[in-house]
Amino acid sequence: MAAPRAIHLYNRQRTVRIDLPWLRRFAPLALAACEAEGIAPGAPLEWLHEIEISILSDRAIAGVHRRFMNLPGATDVITFEHGEIVIGAATASRYAREYGQPVEHELALYIIHGLLHLNGHDDRADPAASRMMQTQTALLRRVLQTLDVGYREATGR
Repeated sequence: MAAPRAIHLYNRQRTVRIDLPWLRRFAPLALAACEAEGIAPGAPLEWLHEIEISILSDRAIAGVHRRFMNLPGATDVITFEHGEIVIGAATASRYAREYGQPVEHELALYIIHGLLHLNGHDDRADPAASRMMQTQTALLRRVLQTLDVGYREATGR
């Protein structure tokens, strides 16, 4: 296993109220859980020393989405191979309401999703997308249980 990695989490938006201390406890546990799955050869997690996660407004993530992926509109999460993960707070809030869960659980799912991309997972087509979804659901459940919070099956999509 590589040297310990630093993971930093920032709230760079003011629209959605979130429990940042809880997410900052969650993030290193999520990273450890992703690493425990085994680091894929050649995946960015093999060489990254630091990961930065930024929670953005939908307007800001829409700009990132257009600039780097040439796609319009806000999205849930974008992962860059250099170790940056950006997450749309309002998108997370909408899905959290739809699935009847705290916004922090939706944000936690996106953190794991981004970390799995850094570990070489791909969600563009099946069967890899199905494997990634199963892995992220299992990891989310495991980390939430580690944090001793109630996990609801609403995240199993």
